[in-house]
Amino acid sequence: MIALIISTHGKFSEELVKSSEMIFGSQTNIGTVTFKPGEGTDNLIAKYTNLIDNELDCKDGVLFMVDLFGGSPFNAASVLTLNNDNIEIVSGVNLPMLLEVFSSRDFSSLPELASIAQNAGKDAIKQINTNSEEDDL
Repeated sequence: MIALIISTHGKFSEELVKSSEMIFGSQTNIGTVTFKPGEGTDNLIAKYTNLIDNELDCKDGVLFMVDLFGGSPFNAASVLTLNNDNIEIVSGVNLPMLLEVFSSRDFSSLPELASIAQNAGKDAIKQINTNSEEDDL
């Protein structure tokens, strides 16, 4: 099973996983990483490396799901991809994205799962205009 690392500024990653498990059920082979004030990219790389080397089963690959493209959690994960082609990163992590990944990771390859995550995140964004007669649902 593909390992998941959810990494965000602050405790958002921990709470996002808790919320998703309330809906989908408990998950295995998943880690959360928080980026705290005063930390730098090196701290995140050390946290990621610890998860990959000591806590997660990464033989099927690692999917990083981070909050912001170009943010420190993303940048640190990008450093790890330089020496490992079995890692994918998707930014913009949200609850629908995580739920779709949970439901798909048993039968998807790493590139497929990254694509599923990206599409689920985008597809979950909707705007409902209550001021018009025709809502775009």
